[in-house]
Amino acid sequence: MLYYRYWSRGFRRFVWFALAFILIAMLVMLGGAAGFDRAVIGFVQSMESPPLTALAKGLSLVGSSMLAVGISLVTMLILFFALKHRMELVLFLCVGLGSQLLNTLLKQWFHRERPSIHRLIEQAGYSFPSGHSMAAFSLYGVIAYLLWRHMRSGSERVLLILFTVLMTGGIGWSRIYLGVHYPSDVIGGYAASGAWLMLSAACFEAYNNRKARKE
Repeated sequence: MLYYRYWSRGFRRFVWFALAFILIAMLVMLGGAAGFDRAVIGFVQSMESPPLTALAKGLSLVGSSMLAVGISLVTMLILFFALKHRMELVLFLCVGLGSQLLNTLLKQWFHRERPSIHRLIEQAGYSFPSGHSMAAFSLYGVIAYLLWRHMRSGSERVLLILFTVLMTGGIGWSRIYLGVHYPSDVIGGYAASGAWLMLSAACFEAYNNRKARKE
């Protein structure tokens, strides 16, 4: 941390996200998140209603692997054929595949069982960190990052960030509402995916800066 102030913004953000995930993971392992999880689940599920259930199921579907793969394929085709942004395509693939692999490894490491308080749908697999939350943060986060680089209008950037936050937050909320994840699973997923996204973006920017200096 000696020369922390000289690190790139992307790498500094990676450190903060990584530290956040470590803190959340420690609380989960030591049982320190139990009270927080129960309180949030109780609050979220107290609002249960048919319209909200339909919304939650729809958002959960948006965050599913099948739809994420579809959105990813369309994005890759645009980057490769229409925009010819080959390095941005590499970044997109790195973030998406890396996040998926990281989620699999973390789930196998922590072996946290899913909540059984009140499930509205059934879901197999381990709970921590939330795969839907990680996929949403990675997918919409990297798309927002790539679009941000080509936007000049402040209003466009505000709308982009608003859409990204609403989509990512909505998918995380849906997993808590449907009873298949603890809130700490969702927050931990955001932190883990955020760390990977920031590290990937920092490496991408470092490569571009080095290439620009050589030219």
